[in-house]
Order: sequence, then C-alpha cells, then structure tokens
Amino acid sequence: MATAFVPSTTLRLRPYSTLRCLSFYPKNLTKPYPVFPPLIRRSPISPRRFFSSVISGALHSGERTKSELAEKQKGQMGSKVGEFRKKLKIVDVKGGPDEGLDRVGLMIVVAGWVRTLRAQSSVTFIEVNDGSCLSNMQCVMTSDAEGYDQVKSGLITTGASIWIQGNVVPSQGSKQKVELKVNKIVLVGKSDPSYPIQKKRVSREFLRTKAHLRPRTNTFGALHLYNGLPLAGALVARVRNALAYATHKFFQENGFIWISSPIITASDCEGAGEQFCVTTLIPSSREAVESPVDAIPKTKDGLIDWSQVYTFGPTFRAENSNTSRHLAEFWMIEPELAFADLKDDMACATAYLQYVTVAERDFVQLSYTDAIELLIKAKKKFEFLVKWGCDLQSEHERYLTEEAFGGCPVIVSDYPKEIKAFYMRQNDDGRTVAAMDMLVPRIGELIGGSQREERLEYLEGRLDELKLNRDTYWWYLDLRHYGSVPHAGFGLGFERLVQFATGVENIRDAIPFPRTPGSAEF
Repeated sequence: MATAFVPSTTLRLRPYSTLRCLSFYPKNLTKPYPVFPPLIRRSPISPRRFFSSVISGALHSGERTKSELAEKQKGQMGSKVGEFRKKLKIVDVKGGPDEGLDRVGLMIVVAGWVRTLRAQSSVTFIEVNDGSCLSNMQCVMTSDAEGYDQVKSGLITTGASIWIQGNVVPSQGSKQKVELKVNKIVLVGKSDPSYPIQKKRVSREFLRTKAHLRPRTNTFGALHLYNGLPLAGALVARVRNALAYATHKFFQENGFIWISSPIITASDCEGAGEQFCVTTLIPSSREAVESPVDAIPKTKDGLIDWSQVYTFGPTFRAENSNTSRHLAEFWMIEPELAFADLKDDMACATAYLQYVTVAERDFVQLSYTDAIELLIKAKKKFEFLVKWGCDLQSEHERYLTEEAFGGCPVIVSDYPKEIKAFYMRQNDDGRTVAAMDMLVPRIGELIGGSQREERLEYLEGRLDELKLNRDTYWWYLDLRHYGSVPHAGFGLGFERLVQFATGVENIRDAIPFPRTPGSAEF
C-alpha cells in the first residue's frame, strides 16, 4: 500500500554518540557557531579539552559509568527539553456541542492567518483561521487593545499571520455563538498587498496555479456531498487525511501487514512499466506535448544534456492522459489476499469502501456480459461503441452506476481475457478471466482487481500468447513453483477515492500538488 509512515519509535542519539558529534566543533567558539547553536553554551574550559578529559577519564578509571557521564554532561552543557503540549485551536473552542459557549469568560490565545479585516468607526472585526477547521474565529477589537496601532497603520492585512489574546464572549452576530474580545494583538508575519487570495470568490483553476497557498482557502474545502449527505466544514486535505487513516485502520484490523513496494520495476503488468520521460528541459511556456524537441538543451556533441533533470515520487502513469480523471503522479492502495478467490476479493473491496466512507448502501454485482447487454439495450447514445470485447469507457461506467442502478456502486466481473492483464486467472469458459472493477457514481472505475493465476502451466501459456519473455518473469513463475495458492488482490487510486468522498470534479483538486503532463510547477 503506497502510504508513508513515520517510525514507530522515537529516534534518539545515545550520550556517547552525542559527545562524538559535538567534539568535532572547532576550538574557537567565541562567536556563535552557525550549526545547532542552541546546543552550545560557552564555558571557560576549552570544549575539545573538556570532551577529551571526560572520555579519557572514563576509559582509564573504570569507575565512571555511562549514565554518570551523561548526567555530568547534561548538567554542564545542556538543559532539559521542554514538554510537548497540544496547543488550543479554533476547532477546540468552536467545535464542541455548545459551539464555544462553555468557554465564555475564559482568556485564550489564538494564532492564525487573517481571512478578512473590517475596520469601522469604533470597532474592528478580524476573522482569523488557524487551519483546524473551516470556521473562523471572529475577533472584536477596540482602540484600547494593545497593538491596535498595527491595525490602524495598515500593517495587519488579509493573509498576515497574527497572535491574538482575548476573552471568549457571546457573539452579537448570528453566524457564530461566540467571539473573541481582543486584549492584545501581535503581528507575526506581514502579508504583502499582492496576496492573491482575497475575500472575493476565485475559481479552482486559478487556485491550482497557487497550490502552495490554496490550503488557506475555504474553496479548496467547500461544501461537498458525502454519499448524498452535506459534508460541511471538511477540507479536502482533511478528508484525504481521514481516508488515509481509515485505510490503515481497516487493513490493520483485518490482519494485513503494510509493506513498501518498489516504484521502479522491470516487469510490465498493465502498461505501468512503459518508459516515459520526466524533464524540466522543455520550455514551460507551452504544453510539453507541443514543445519542439529542438528546444531541449544539447551538448557540443549534439546529445541531450541530461544534467538538468529532476527526481520523482510515489506512483506514475506512463500514458499522456491529460484529463480530469488522471494524474501523472498518484497514490495507490494495493492489498493482496492469500487463499482467496474473486468472491473474497470483491467482498474485501466492498468492506473496505464501506468502512472508509461509512457507506451502507448495497452493492450491485453483474457480469461483464450482462453489463454489455444492458448498455446495448440502453436508450442512450454513447460516444464509444458498445460491443462484447470492448473496454468499458467512463461514460459506460457512469451510466451503469448513475442511471441503470440509481446511484448504487456496481461491481462488474469476468471480463474478456484479451482486455485484461496476463496474470489474471482464466475462467473455465476460456474467454474470460476472474477480474472485477468497482464502479461508483461520478467517478466510474474506482477499484480494479482480480484473482491471480496460481496455475503454472496456465500462466506460462498466457505469457507465450502475449509474446512476453518468460525470463523476465522468472521470480513471478517461481512463486508458482514453490507452494502456490489461490490468491487475489485489487488496486485503488487514492485520489479517485478522495474525489468520491468529497465530490470535487477534477482529480487535480484531490492532491496538494498535482502532477500532470506538462505541469510540475511546485
């Protein structure tokens, strides 16, 4: 499953390791050293001589333990690290059942960014957001508040980061239950007047050009539909985070083990192994597909100068798919189940989707053959021709879920083997394979999976049919030589899941920094 983890245990330096690192500081410490200055406290004793005497004394006396050395070192050179404490956030104040009324009378501190500022004759209203929720904290300020001169002089503007202290009071307005009566305000970071995201409504297309700033907006997390229900106050980034957490929780609770699979592969499964170019050498003023090859810098020998290329991240699409449903870089969730067939695979995929989206609707299951028959009989004109053996297009998939079955997720199974990967288990009819696609409204295909071919002779025969070199798949064939079992799995494009959960129409709004053909600006 392509998801990053932090270490499960805290990483620490042992006392001796720390001593060895610090002993490499230069002798002259009369001026603050630029690397890790908080670790150094100047002492009349030469640092290098001090460390040498401590270490040599320990080696020769045999009386001092490592813990004694560490305690002496801590007392003379260091101080205790402060306790990590959770900071009070706006969501903590306004997110409770009383919407903040239970905190009336308390003095609190809010730190965040200015969304709007309205200065009136006797009072100034500042809307502050700290990123913890969509709701802003309305701060009411009069001229007697400390720091008011920063507001009056125009230093504090939209986009600026500020620190505000005040008392929670019942709100005089109807949009919120409480507000903050400001006692003190401090400008933390000034915002230039050119700040591009003002109160006026901006399009998502514009925000994609400001991907580094769009997390501050409500547009990026506006009101969406969540399985038909209003999803108020859920930032796309927060929904994405919740889905990732729920994904790990589901698989961990069901006995799966998370592993890191390689990105670079020598085997081509479903076109994912095709070679493609990633470069910053093509001018960005035009789309990469339109840029002339002659514009790429070359060496004196006429060869391409590859010295300016850049690196890459998790999962990639080799095809030049520049649509609202495709990304060049995306995330995949790919579980594999041992001792499992296609029915187990479909059951797992259904249970997973219901778990992470809290959906309880029934899922419709039908064969590819039945789906084709239904589409042929549909009183609807499709752009792409429907016939047995064709690959279902997005318009076909959406018709099945949105119209034919009234908004229910649909699982289509048993596809023709000619349009599916070589490793999918062949059915007894000789024409189809044990493959399945899960289709959902608005998105189309969300999950694709299959029972894998565990029979060596069938797998070798399929490789020969497709003229694929057996030697390339030696390790895959080895798994059939040594204790093969029926097994199945599926793949889910995580950004499409975010689309499904939030209702965003373009997949480029489902990931913080979208990578698409011809675009890697951030």
